[in-house]
Parts: sequence; structure tokens; C-alpha cells
Amino acid sequence: MGDKNQTEMSFLEHLEELRWHLVRSFLYIFAFAVLAFIFKSIVFDVILLGPSNPDFYTNQFLCDLSQKLHMPALCINQEQLMLQNINMTGQFTTHLWISFLAGVIAAFPLIFWEFWRFIKPALYKEEIQHSRGAIFFASILFTVGILFAYYIISPLSVHFLGNYQVSEKVDNIVNLGSYIGTVSSIILASGILFELPMFIYFMSKVGLVTADTLKKYRRHSIVVTLAVAAVITPPDVISQVLVCLPLILLYEAGILIARGVERRKSKELDTL
Repeated sequence: MGDKNQTEMSFLEHLEELRWHLVRSFLYIFAFAVLAFIFKSIVFDVILLGPSNPDFYTNQFLCDLSQKLHMPALCINQEQLMLQNINMTGQFTTHLWISFLAGVIAAFPLIFWEFWRFIKPALYKEEIQHSRGAIFFASILFTVGILFAYYIISPLSVHFLGNYQVSEKVDNIVNLGSYIGTVSSIILASGILFELPMFIYFMSKVGLVTADTLKKYRRHSIVVTLAVAAVITPPDVISQVLVCLPLILLYEAGILIARGVERRKSKELDTL
């Protein structure tokens, strides 16, 4: 492979290189996790517990909108959600877990950058030029997915699940671990799902998927999207539609991306 950027490395050298990329990735996660652990009041009171507070931006916006449209049902999370901890180590273990998760989310661009540095020597110069903005777009998509889940899906999920009752005789006093687990899983899952265009891009680069294949399985993708929305959102139509629409748009964007990759490949073949 004389056209590669660097000379060929042995298998053991690849493993050694991968090891250092992984080590640096874990160091990034650890550094951000330590910061999240120290500033727990911001991570918990402001960020994680935010969607349950009446003064949260989305809750206020929907309540103002409900007054203008005379639709009281739109006003959500106006009563402070009651949380409790029933395990001796519950708050400490939750603190550790959320610190680690915050470290992963904050370090994501750096982790992707390490991944990019690992595969970059195996790419041709033309491939590097075409993939130059991969880290930027992957970070943007991940951030948009997290913000979408945090400001839209999470408040709706907290309102629906926190107020749902099988009987008026049963009060909802939510366990801290249950609340944190629900909100954090929704946010992380949304961030990963929004990476769909990047996933399709790399799959099309190596020839595992094509635009025609994606178009052929478009209906199947909608079914899968509905299933994913049902898993990461409460069982109400509004939340599921809010999740489905962006995922369908991302899938359609993936088709366009795959088509663009195929055109570039065909142009490269024509110039040979």
C-alpha cells in the first residue's frame, strides 16, 4: 500500500498503538469524571434534576404556550417531583456512576478524535481529505442528540412517568436511582442514535451499505425507529412522534450521504 500516509505496521505494533489510544481515551474520561464528581451540585441540582423543576425552560415554555392556546394539558411538571433514596450506598454509587457517565459524554469528541487518529494511517490521502470533518460533525450530532433528549424528551418522560397512576390509592414517590437512570439513559441513547449519519458514512466508505440498500429497507427502518422510540420514551404518542421524526430525517440524510460517497468512488475510478 504505497499510497498510504505511513509505512505498514506489524500486528503487534497496531495493538500497541491501539493500547495508547485507549489509555488516552480513559484518561480523558477520568479527568472529566473527576470534575463532575467535584461539582456535583451543578451536575445533579442544575442538570439532571432540571427537567423535573417547574422553572425548567421547556416546562415554562409549554405552560406559557398552554395559556395562549387554552390547552391546560400542555403545562407539565408544575409540581416538584418527590425523590427518595432507600439504599445506604445509593446516593454515593449514583454519584460515582453519573460522574463516569458525564465523563464519557464530555470526553466524546476527544474519544472520537483518538479513534480517528488510530484509523487515519490506514486511509489514503483522498479518503483523509473527504473525512476531514468527521470529528466535527460527529461531535455536533452527538451534542444535538443530547440537547434534544434533555430539553424535549426528558421533561415529557418525567411528567408522564412521574404522574402516571394505576390507582389513586398509590402515590408516586420516585426512587433517586430510578429517576437518574431513566433520564441519563434517555440522554445517552439519544446522543448515540443521532450518530446514525456518521455510522452510515463509514459503512458506505467500506462498502457495507449502499444508498439503494438503504432505500430498499426504508420501511423496515421506520418500524425499527418506532421500536426504538417505544423503548427510550414513555408510552405516549407525542413523545414517540418527537423521537421518530428526527430519526427518520437522520436516516434520509444517511441515504444522501451514502449516495455522495458512491459518487466520489465512481469519480475516483474514472480518473484511474
